[in-house]
Amino acid sequence: MGKRFCYPQSTHTFNLTKLAGAGLAVFVTLTSFSGAYAFDPFRTTQPRNIGNNTEAAFKAIFLQGDYQAADRFLQKAIASEPNEPLAYAMKASLAYTNNDIASLDTYSQKTLAAAQKLIPTDALRGNLYAAVGQFLGGAVILTRQGTVNGAPAALSRLRQVYELLDKAEAISPQDPELNLLKGYMDLMLAVNLPFADPSQAIQRLEKNAAPQYLADRGIAIAYRDLKQYDKGLQYADRALKSTPDNPEVQYLKAQILRAKANKDKNPQMMREAVSLFDKALTRKSQLPYGLVKQIERERRNADSSIANLGK
Repeated sequence: MGKRFCYPQSTHTFNLTKLAGAGLAVFVTLTSFSGAYAFDPFRTTQPRNIGNNTEAAFKAIFLQGDYQAADRFLQKAIASEPNEPLAYAMKASLAYTNNDIASLDTYSQKTLAAAQKLIPTDALRGNLYAAVGQFLGGAVILTRQGTVNGAPAALSRLRQVYELLDKAEAISPQDPELNLLKGYMDLMLAVNLPFADPSQAIQRLEKNAAPQYLADRGIAIAYRDLKQYDKGLQYADRALKSTPDNPEVQYLKAQILRAKANKDKNPQMMREAVSLFDKALTRKSQLPYGLVKQIERERRNADSSIANLGK
């Protein structure tokens, strides 16, 4: 893994909250890109067989941004592909998105159990999804116990996450799936911890992660949070080129445009952001309710700020 991140006592609960909140959305992405028979978005050789319904769920979320269709496919996947930890991890992440903590708990445990069964036959993916299961379990702890009471147990889970990722890296350090997962995790920590350097994580995503549009999306998120908006827009545009109809990627670019418009006092750019928020909302029926409300709120704030930017 390389360097370890230690949370100062005064800041670790804040950063754990960031990991549980923003991080679960990221893990929806990460856990949904596993190998697939005849369609492995990572590897050109030796694709994994994750099952048709799991693959269909992945396409629904990350090509179309359609969570409703994905949930239907996942119901079928759990019945027809019961040994695939990816399906359970996706269900857990969707449960978190819908604030269904009971289901998050259930499916985080199922993710971990399926991953442990997978280790003897595919240690790389088994350890990867065991890490995901531990992370999701940590989110359950924080949600139920709060950041103060739950922090010690959640930190213990986070250490296990990195131990499992280290085991996977020892098997195949250049694996695209591994580098995508670790790149996202390292970026989250680096962005939320002032003493951490995100450059290594960005480099990992740029050089070894796949699929490329998901790596580009992660880097765009990183530069957004680092307030390097020109670079963020560059990578958001690259992700949009491959997924032009995905409302989540449209929303991401709108966020970056809004932040840059505020920084540069540019009303025209803010209008572009509002237009892109609107474009994302044309597909609100396929997005989670909470995400729709968040996009609508940010859109209203962007629109109301236009008049003041030229002053």
